[in-house]
Amino acid sequence: MTLSTPDLCDEHGDDVRVLELSLRHYGAVHHFGGEVVTIKCFEDNSLVAEQVKQPGNGRVLVVDGGASPRRSLLGDNLAGAAVKNGWSGIIIYGYLRDVEEIAPMALGVLALGSVPRKTEKRNEGQLNVPLHFGGIRIAPGDFAYADETGVIFAEKALLS
Repeated sequence: MTLSTPDLCDEHGDDVRVLELSLRHYGAVHHFGGEVVTIKCFEDNSLVAEQVKQPGNGRVLVVDGGASPRRSLLGDNLAGAAVKNGWSGIIIYGYLRDVEEIAPMALGVLALGSVPRKTEKRNEGQLNVPLHFGGIRIAPGDFAYADETGVIFAEKALLS
């Protein structure tokens, strides 16, 4: 997908919400977008594991992990499942691991950073709830767009 978040902001003005947060690219795809599926969880990636094994249909999984640097919410096995199942990307307000293995994957992956420790599986978290981080509200069904410049969200698709 070729897109430019600056151009989309210029074209759509106030219909676009800009994530006020610097995230790092980890996957091989640095320009991605799609309809948003949300997860709110803290140091438990049970729902992430469940969702990436479902058909992604070009959607973007947005995970609010509370910015905890203690546990990783994504590793190479789950990123591989996301690729296999057709997810466009994963945006994590938190941390991931297996950086070297994720780097060549055909997936957009953004996170705050990396930490080697995995999560415990407690089956906790919430699926498809509104999230609030990076100075904006992100709702299930929104559309996310990401490139090297930043990440933006809109209530409707900005690209066909």
